[in-house]
Amino acid sequence: QVQLVESGGGLVQAGGSLRLSCAASTRTFSSYAMGWFRQAPGKEREFVAAISRSGGNTYYAASAVRFIISRDNAKNTVYLQMNSLKPEDTAVYYCAAAPAPPNLATMGESEYDYWGQGTQVTVSS
Repeated sequence: QVQLVESGGGLVQAGGSLRLSCAASTRTFSSYAMGWFRQAPGKEREFVAAISRSGGNTYYAASAVRFIISRDNAKNTVYLQMNSLKPEDTAVYYCAAAPAPPNLATMGESEYDYWGQGTQVTVSS
């Protein structure tokens, strides 16, 4: 069982930046590909970014060109640096963990077995 806890969300003005963190409670963090997803009000949850087990491969949604996903396996933490934020980035952001081959960074929501509770990001115009 893997528990994931997101932090770093909040209220920011358009054009600003936030860095989300997701801490995992597992000794086998490096066995999991990690992903970030988001859900805006009234919309379905959507993929944002993913990173492979070692961090060597990353994959982004088209809407996430202003974002950078990274991970620190020594700290069991994955990050999402969000720059030049826009009001349409307002959403609850979730991190998720997927058992995966070493080089895979996957966007498939169904491949993620563990999910955090989410952190709210609100971007004001």
